[in-house]
Amino acid sequence: MQLLIVAVGHKMPAWIETGFAEYAKRMPPELRIVLKEIKPVDRSGSKTAATAMALERERIEAALPKSVRIIALDERGKDLTSVGLSQQLENWQQDGRDTAFLIGGADGLDPELKARAEGLIRISSMTLPHGVVRVMLAEQLYRAWSITQNHPYHRV
Repeated sequence: MQLLIVAVGHKMPAWIETGFAEYAKRMPPELRIVLKEIKPVDRSGSKTAATAMALERERIEAALPKSVRIIALDERGKDLTSVGLSQQLENWQQDGRDTAFLIGGADGLDPELKARAEGLIRISSMTLPHGVVRVMLAEQLYRAWSITQNHPYHRV
């Protein structure tokens, strides 16, 4: 099973790439984290936020494999604990489908994408830079996996 992180944004600072890579490499081969970067829409001209989100939705949809489970990251999503995420991860693994976590651009995710998602998850109640969200999500996925394995990384 793959865990895809489909994120609008590219050309991240080296410290973001290093942080993400650190947690991605810790995952076991049967539960790989794969990052798919989506180039943001150029906001020059008269593009509205809705137009930009719709164009980014098309780019995101083109990057998604068929029959993938979609989990959208959204400030109004479910606030999971690390243990709660580990329980979700176990359920998803039993199902066997790949799971895609969507991180929107500057204006967020298009409402159509959020409506298609099988779940909405909130990473934080605070507004965070999108690059930081990638690192936090990768770390939390690693932590969730470590909880399922009774690995000492997660301490209560």
